[in-house]
Amino acid sequence: MTDKKIPELDRCIFWDVDFNYLDYDRHARFIIERVFDRGDVNDIRQCRRYYGDEKISGILLNARFLSEVRTYLAAAVINKPVEDFRCYKIRQLMPGLFPY
Repeated sequence: MTDKKIPELDRCIFWDVDFNYLDYDRHARFIIERVFDRGDVNDIRQCRRYYGDEKISGILLNARFLSEVRTYLAAAVINKPVEDFRCYKIRQLMPGLFPY
């Protein structure tokens, strides 16, 4: 069991799920990807504090989708080149699928 304080995330990020049933450890991948794709700076800080940069890096580098702008933001936050991101590689292989 962890003694970490759960992050105080904006519930609007999780508009399509019941926020009360999110398990921060079991649903870590979903939460991290959603926060980095739709959250603001405070949400990202809360996420980094709770999960740590190593876990966040692993999840973001293997994410299937982040918007283009958010991919560059994530690259800056975790200090990795954008070319290392799976979603960036997918976007380069199939540019017609991501018109935004």
